[in-house]
Amino acid sequence: MKPAETNASALTNLTPVVPPSHIRPEWRQPTTNFYTLGPGDRLEIEALDDPTTRDTVLVGPDGKIHYYLLPGLQVWGLTLAETKEKIEAGLAKYIQRQPRVALTLRGIASKQVWLIGRFNAPGVYSLSAPTTLLEAIAMAGGPATLSSAVSSRGVMSAAGDEDIADLRRSFVIRGADVIRIDLDRLLRGGDMAQNIYLLPGDFVLLPAAVSRDIYILGGVRQPTVLKSTEPRTLISAVAYAGGTVKNAYLSHVAIVRGSWAEPKMAIVDYQDIVRGHAADVRLEPGDLVYVPLSPYRTLTRYAELILDTFVRTVGINEGARAITRQAGAVGVNVPIGP
Repeated sequence: MKPAETNASALTNLTPVVPPSHIRPEWRQPTTNFYTLGPGDRLEIEALDDPTTRDTVLVGPDGKIHYYLLPGLQVWGLTLAETKEKIEAGLAKYIQRQPRVALTLRGIASKQVWLIGRFNAPGVYSLSAPTTLLEAIAMAGGPATLSSAVSSRGVMSAAGDEDIADLRRSFVIRGADVIRIDLDRLLRGGDMAQNIYLLPGDFVLLPAAVSRDIYILGGVRQPTVLKSTEPRTLISAVAYAGGTVKNAYLSHVAIVRGSWAEPKMAIVDYQDIVRGHAADVRLEPGDLVYVPLSPYRTLTRYAELILDTFVRTVGINEGARAITRQAGAVGVNVPIGP
């Protein structure tokens, strides 16, 4: 062990903190809105009794489609039934008989969710109908388990247990909301209160069960992730992140440790450590270090702020990872007949 780590002490003031649940009752109810079109969606249109009119069109960035004799037709925000009626009304200006069309949704790009992290098939998936969290997990091949992390030859993958999902520490990012989910209670305990309906734009993140990373966030010059391949201390971790910024509140530096469901937090006076008035602190793999810009009022609210910041940081990183390891597109076929 290096001398810097020899003089460091273990945390002794870790306090359990349980941020309040954010699952609202309305999130467990399906939306009553029908699917509406948006840019990037693909439609197959055919005027009945005239197969030569069959064409596949794309909803453009301006929300318009171009089909047959029709000029740009605005369909952004319309349901499939409304779009069908609008196409038929437009064709009536050019066709003597009452036109009837068949409309099929062939591809969805405007309504998607991100399923990232330790899924068997992480990626971006389309939503053509109200979809629960359980249904979305099934689309992504389920959470990675020990059996899926082992090859057909019975050999653990190179990443080993870092490929296994932590069912108790998943979350959904929805706009300004960070929704903490306990998939262990949902998948193994049958707690359907966790089974919320997803909305377009949601990020569902399932982290690794064993993390060897140390996150340094908040008032540091370069918020970063530190690979803990060797013993680390608080001073060395903050130094790795470029040091603290000018207005950082150094007497309330937080270290969060433990599972998502049962986190513990310690408040450390970093300024005393730097001045030599207190011993440096040994960090453990999976720790989250947060340097605040203002003092906290209550421990629970402080923990909630830190965990939300952590979630968004991990979400961005895993989202970028999903772009290069994206699952194949999910086929969509929703016909709207005459």
